[in-house]
Amino acid sequence: MIEVSDKAKAIIDQMISENGNTNLFLRVGIDDGGCSGLSYNIKLDDSLSEFDKFIQNDNLKVVWDNRTEEYLEGVTIDYMNQGMTGGFTIDNPNAKATCGCGASFRTATFKGTRKKCD
Repeated sequence: MIEVSDKAKAIIDQMISENGNTNLFLRVGIDDGGCSGLSYNIKLDDSLSEFDKFIQNDNLKVVWDNRTEEYLEGVTIDYMNQGMTGGFTIDNPNAKATCGCGASFRTATFKGTRKKCD
């Protein structure tokens, strides 16, 4: 379903460790908005709902909800260092168009609501 690279796992593990809450997991979702129509939402979370699905990959739990599953099928999350900074990247085989900054996308079947990026 969702793949997380070893580099991204190491960064996420570090973030969880620094937070001190061993119940945290990575929540991946999408929101309506962004210049292409849909934007990614990834964060650390510790509460599950009845609509959540998850995979356990070594010591990292990755969670998403049913409504976003079709848009996240086959996604790969990585971490890239760029100059003096870095950030998570998402490779989504379902994205048929993305914005220039890569923060938003649309699929062949759902365009979302386009909004100007911040």
